[in-house]
Amino acid sequence: MSTFNVPTREEVSENNQAIFDNLQKALGFVPNLYATYANSDTALENYLNFANAKTSLSAKEKEVVNLAVSEVNQCIYCLSAHTAIGKMNGFSEAQILELRAGQASFDNKLNALAKLAKNVTENRGRTDVDVLENFFSAGYTKGNLIDTISLVGDKTISNYIHSTTQVPVDFPVAEPLEAATV
Repeated sequence: MSTFNVPTREEVSENNQAIFDNLQKALGFVPNLYATYANSDTALENYLNFANAKTSLSAKEKEVVNLAVSEVNQCIYCLSAHTAIGKMNGFSEAQILELRAGQASFDNKLNALAKLAKNVTENRGRTDVDVLENFFSAGYTKGNLIDTISLVGDKTISNYIHSTTQVPVDFPVAEPLEAATV
């Protein structure tokens, strides 16, 4: 497999340079995966617009989906990034491991969401009826369902980009789930 270098600010389009500057101000760095999107003149802006679009899901709920999807897709970059973001959203290490496994024994509603995100991802959208019914029984709406599936797609894009490019992880690296739960 060819090695993908992470493009520097000087190697990307003027539009992407402005986005890099904004990311640098907001985050203190430009994550390698975002920089990789900038190999395209349009993908980084399009992705960030999609990822930051309004949703009916809370920040915590988004992290539930991001962690479950990234585990199914075995994306170490996104697992590492969303472990850090999950902690910033108040999840403990143990809760993050549960969410990665597609469950949340600590919260019935988040459990239904984690199970749905895992099931949708594993089954490529052919969601099991019982998982869907559990999601609605937990208090989620049809709007929440569509927002969740949109987020599954959003996260899958990043998972696939990292799986293809294998750019270096620039977050504390998440342990494999099996090693962490033994």
